[in-house]
Amino acid sequence: QVQVVESGGGLVQSGGSLRLSCVASGSIFSIGDMAWYRQAPEKQHEFVASITSSGNPNYQDSVKGRFTISRDNAKNTVYLQMNSLKPEDTAVYYCEVVATATSRSTTNYRGQGTQVTVSS
Repeated sequence: QVQVVESGGGLVQSGGSLRLSCVASGSIFSIGDMAWYRQAPEKQHEFVASITSSGNPNYQDSVKGRFTISRDNAKNTVYLQMNSLKPEDTAVYYCEVVATATSRSTTNYRGQGTQVTVSS
């Protein structure tokens, strides 16, 4: 079993910064892509950023230049540094991890989410 837990959300003023963290733990053999998604009230779940196991990032256009995704493979952790935050970034942010368990089954795991609220 693999668990994914996010942290670092909170309330910040427009223009401020937050750093989200996500740790995968449990019976892990290996971890592939790690990603952040978000869902705002009455909006669809949307992709924010992802990073491959070798460190190649990919971003949604609206966050390019403001958000930076990174990972620490030794800690099974992915980060999302969010700068120049805007009210439209307000959402629950979810971490998703493609992990191969020690049973050798590969599954996409998602955490419970962390709330990010940006006030204007």
